[in-house]
Amino acid sequence: NHKELKTDASHASQNANAQAALQAAHVVMGSDEQSTILRIIVDNALYPVSLDILHQLFIKFGKVLKIITFTKNNTFQALIQMSDAISAAAAKTSLDGQNIYNGCNTLKIDYSKLSNLSVKYNNDKSRDFTRPDLPTNDLNLDAMTLGAPGYGLQGLPVGALNAMSALRGYGFPHGALGASGLGLPFTAAMGSSVILVSNLDEEMVTPDALFTLFGVYGDVQRVKVLFNKKDNALIQMADPHQAQLAITYLDKARLWGKQIRVAQSKHRVVQMPKEGQSDAGLTKDFVNSPLHRFKRPGSKNCQNIFPPSQVLHLSNIPAHVTEDNLTAWFGEHGTVKAFKFFPKDRKMALIQMGTVEEAIHALINKHNHQMGESCHLRVSFSKSTI
Repeated sequence: NHKELKTDASHASQNANAQAALQAAHVVMGSDEQSTILRIIVDNALYPVSLDILHQLFIKFGKVLKIITFTKNNTFQALIQMSDAISAAAAKTSLDGQNIYNGCNTLKIDYSKLSNLSVKYNNDKSRDFTRPDLPTNDLNLDAMTLGAPGYGLQGLPVGALNAMSALRGYGFPHGALGASGLGLPFTAAMGSSVILVSNLDEEMVTPDALFTLFGVYGDVQRVKVLFNKKDNALIQMADPHQAQLAITYLDKARLWGKQIRVAQSKHRVVQMPKEGQSDAGLTKDFVNSPLHRFKRPGSKNCQNIFPPSQVLHLSNIPAHVTEDNLTAWFGEHGTVKAFKFFPKDRKMALIQMGTVEEAIHALINKHNHQMGESCHLRVSFSKSTI
């Protein structure tokens, strides 16, 4: 009972592009490129890749017979057997070097020396599309495959492109996908946009603090601190992909002296209180907030998402603000270990706090702080060292 993947007008052009690649493959194939089996390595894999995702990509170029996925040297790899050498050549020509997602999950494709793939089981690791009768070798998988619509896409990011651009599909010529990713049209069955945060400090937690921290990983729509259990909160992100990012980077982070837990919620939306019903300001709507980091498609912020770290990246620093001003100011939240302005741009700086937890507290308190008439400081986690 798989849900049908959404389609739009761009599929006509996708198919035309795939056809063009197939025709080109007829011309360019040399005698040594007769293999129907491709070996795929996914480099810089920031997001999970599934067998279903690969099938969606490669089916554009011909019939996919078999797929085997595995991890080698901590890298996701796959073997894909196409129905003929022309389809394999077209897929290799078009997809080699492309990103599945925005700026990451890069496909490296070579021919395999194998002449045939042997698949014993149809499950999330291997599949023979010519033999739907094969067992899964896993009772739980059988139940999931029968019972879960869109199985195989569950829990995966919705694509780092947002819902609209995720339907753009395959842009050619070769290399044109590097900036935007391959844009897989995922279904809504991929999980909830709502996450549950637990083990919060009841005295410190506010919707605004959670909005700022979780806003590093996506555009927070609503926050609800639970009235009868204030160490728990529900946070609604803009889409399931952003929810997954927040879970990946913030689960088990230390916040206000406690290790928080972040997990997907069974709720699909965060409800606002009914009219006339007071909840002491514990629920807040941020849909129209001007502080969303990812509203603009293709924003540089999308390429600068890093896990919480001791080093913070500061930008939008007014000319009159000095190193002493900033170190004293950030020192309110812990020990400042190091600081440096960017050599070519004093509007930006790096500051290193004593611990990751101190850096998290500093980001929550200092991000978007007004430092001049129209200057609001921007703070994010950095992968750099000082």
